[in-house]
Amino acid sequence: MEFVHTLLSVTTILAIVVVVVALWMWGIWQKRMYHRRVGNRFPVGAFGIIPGAEPLSLSAPGAAMGVVVLHGFGDTPQTVAALARQLRESGFDVSAPLLPGHGRTLEAFASSNGSEWLASAREAHAAMRARHAKVALVGLSLGGALAATVAADDPELAALVLLAPYVDTPPMLRMLVRAAPAIGVVMPYVGGDASESIHDPEARAEALAYGATTPQLVRELVRAADAARAALPRVTAPTLYMQSKEDNRITEEVARRAFAMLGSRTKQLEMLTGCGHVLTVDYCREHVAAKVIEWLRGVERGDEKGTA
Repeated sequence: MEFVHTLLSVTTILAIVVVVVALWMWGIWQKRMYHRRVGNRFPVGAFGIIPGAEPLSLSAPGAAMGVVVLHGFGDTPQTVAALARQLRESGFDVSAPLLPGHGRTLEAFASSNGSEWLASAREAHAAMRARHAKVALVGLSLGGALAATVAADDPELAALVLLAPYVDTPPMLRMLVRAAPAIGVVMPYVGGDASESIHDPEARAEALAYGATTPQLVRELVRAADAARAALPRVTAPTLYMQSKEDNRITEEVARRAFAMLGSRTKQLEMLTGCGHVLTVDYCREHVAAKVIEWLRGVERGDEKGTA
């Protein structure tokens, strides 16, 4: 009987070892598969950046206000390029930096972190501040979270525009974050479906998003959202907040709660319909651009706006 128990114990241990090794090998295969898939779809060009994902610097001689536009998680300045150009055509000096890890290889994205993203946003803000007395921040999704965090530390910021800012996360995502180290062994990358984030099929086809992230990067995203939410009460700049009711990542309830938390005396919330999360390229892009320009021009003129 003792021999049988010993044999069963050995068999159990061997079975566990086999399962662990199999999961580990699966993780290696999955990582290589994602690297190959993304690398084939988005080969990098000069300076290791995907063509079309380069940072934008659109100067406007004599501009009275500088605007920093920050893109979202896993995306690139391509998603805010049209807005940036319209801002430039409207007389604003515009900068749209490429966040660390983004717009490069999938490996580079996986090795980036929230501290680097925030440092890049702060650097872009400081550079614009050095050129202009009046500076505005415009942020989309993760860029909105970073913009809110930076804005909270600048009481002289002229204006803030939050476009579907990522300032809260669903419970399921937080569960993934807690299990990130373990999940990362078996699933180094997690895929995503962009169809709900961008309703316009033409705009979706032009997007340079990886369509993949890692459990560890999701943890960094959640931390950035938490930092932004904590910063909202300290924001004093006149703030325009725009959100789609059909957003697949941020609910209307979350948006209204975040808007209420803003410390700005002058603020406006506009809920849109007919577009997804990436407001700047989806069907509502022209309305979004017009509203952002109207808001910044009003601030530039010193118009007083009420809360909506």
